[in-house]
Order: sequence, then C-alpha cells, then structure tokens
Amino acid sequence: MHDLLDVVKVETGPDYKLFLQFENGEKRVFDMGPYMDKKPFVQLKGSPLFAKASVDCGTVVWPGNIDIAPETLYDRSLPV
Repeated sequence: MHDLLDVVKVETGPDYKLFLQFENGEKRVFDMGPYMDKKPFVQLKGSPLFAKASVDCGTVVWPGNIDIAPETLYDRSLPV
C-alpha cells in the first residue's frame, strides 16, 4: 500500500496514452485504451476531447465532467 499521490502534470499521446507526473516526481505512462469503450470514457474515443486532458484536484479530468481516480492512474501505470 502506498500513499495517495496527486497527479501534477499530464500530456496525452497516441493510442490513448497518458504521460503522467506525480507529486513525488515520478513519471509514468497510463494506457487508457482498455477504458475507451466504457462509460464515461467512450465519449472521448475518436474525439479531439481526449487531447484536452488536464489536471484538477490531483487527478486527470476532461471536459464534460469526466475524470479518473488518481490511484487507478498510479496503480495501473508503468514507470518511464
């Protein structure tokens, strides 16, 4: 078990990748591909909205009140 870490920076990449930096300085990559057919992320699939990802309150958010838990981002991402 680790402390809950906030996301401080996000950049989007091809194939629904999120390049993340956490408050401890760690950089990780998260694959959103497996989530893109599930609500609410299906709204982002094939849309320019995916590239509008930003950080708010320590996690990644998109227009339309879409977000993803920071613990999911950390636990299911890989170090880069």
